[in-house]
Amino acid sequence: MNWKNVDRWGPVSQSLHWLIVLLILALAAIGLTMGELPNGPGKIRIYALHKSLGITVLALAVARIAWRLYAGAPRPLPGPGWQRRLASLTHLALYALLLVMPLSGWVLNSAAGFPLQWFGLVKLPSLAGRDEGLHELAEEIHENAFWLLALLVVLHAAAALYHHLFVGDDTLRRMLPRARPPRRPGGA
Repeated sequence: MNWKNVDRWGPVSQSLHWLIVLLILALAAIGLTMGELPNGPGKIRIYALHKSLGITVLALAVARIAWRLYAGAPRPLPGPGWQRRLASLTHLALYALLLVMPLSGWVLNSAAGFPLQWFGLVKLPSLAGRDEGLHELAEEIHENAFWLLALLVVLHAAAALYHHLFVGDDTLRRMLPRARPPRRPGGA
């Protein structure tokens, strides 16, 4: 088994990709509903879960970026240059947002003066002192980054499905675990 990304995304890249996808879906569901919860211990627990999952995404995103720098990306599939450039820009934006989202949430939490713990196990330092203006800015960045991330994720998934269903190439298969090996150009 090749752990690096040669003809397809290797198992480390696939695992990090799909784990981050699942965590982002959970974070979106929690984040879009937690503000409407009645005040009380349950709401505090949901906020703490959201924050812990966000810190987990931050750690996994850093690991994913480090792995990508080490293992590279699979060889590009044949296709128009503009598509490859657009895919590269989209990946870069997705990686950036996977860092901006949790970091802006961490700053938002710090500027509000709340403590931050990762699943109640590790107390994390504040990134800023209590500051209402910074809190509002971080909140705006966090929310706008979420909607941009959501848009890019939908476009990313739609592009993968388009390539799978209409172009018939291995764009999607290369990120699926246990999918058959990618087709070689020329039918080999």
